[in-house]
Amino acid sequence: MASKDKDQNKALGRGIGALFADVDEPTSEESVVDLALTDIHANPYQPRQKFDQAALKELASSIEKSGVFQPIIVRQPDVEVKKYEIIAGERRFRASKLAKQTTIPAIVRDVTEEQMMEVAVLENLQREDLTPLEEAEAYDSLMKKLKLTQAEVSKRLGKSRPYIANYLRLLGLPAGVKQLIQKGQLAMGQARTLLSLKDKAKLEPLAKRAVKDNLTVRQLEQIVARYNGDAEKPAKKVTVKKSPYIRASEEQLQEKFGTAVSIQAKANKKDQGKIEIPYLSNDDLTRILEILHIDLN
Repeated sequence: MASKDKDQNKALGRGIGALFADVDEPTSEESVVDLALTDIHANPYQPRQKFDQAALKELASSIEKSGVFQPIIVRQPDVEVKKYEIIAGERRFRASKLAKQTTIPAIVRDVTEEQMMEVAVLENLQREDLTPLEEAEAYDSLMKKLKLTQAEVSKRLGKSRPYIANYLRLLGLPAGVKQLIQKGQLAMGQARTLLSLKDKAKLEPLAKRAVKDNLTVRQLEQIVARYNGDAEKPAKKVTVKKSPYIRASEEQLQEKFGTAVSIQAKANKKDQGKIEIPYLSNDDLTRILEILHIDLN
């Protein structure tokens, strides 16, 4: 049994197809059945909160004319109760409802709750059209419900540990800022820059300003630095223009650590300088130390 679980975990790390080969095709032991739409419910672990209504209407129009060609995949939590939960195919389910259909072709598959959750996340992540906030909530849900660490989520989903950490940090933003991200008005890069703001009371107003004035990430970084007092330096201090190499290095480090890393070269010795990695809290410092593989315990 332990060997089977180990194999499943490896498969999950390679994607949905590795765990359920031809996920929308019946196996030799399965068949396609017509289920009443009223007996089917959405996947409770579905990370997607927004569905493109125009695309759904287009799919509904196709279903009205030709029906559903590809069956959805469902599971039956209780064999004594005629109720089903969607594993894959929620768009087809929603479009069928729009098309005023009463039934939909489906494959009933025996899937555990853990597998169902991971398949829902993987299926959506592979489509790459989740909002950053939905993606962050998907990772958070996996960690909480399956009691996984960031490192374990990273391994299972084939994402880097810093990548997962960067998204999870978005969940600490105020509700108003999260709403701007969810609407697609605030980009991931802008949100990550806002996370380095020390005065959290200024977070939401600055986020709204970024949207209103269409601020670039670089402009936002300069404003955040000024708010944090980092820009309050003596005017007579010599400013060293950063080379493309230094700027590219900063961007790589920012991607790795999920915070506004700064590289400052010495004015009189261009081959020397310092790297500054700000942190927002003790937890954030621990996160950075983990990335550096430093364990103080």
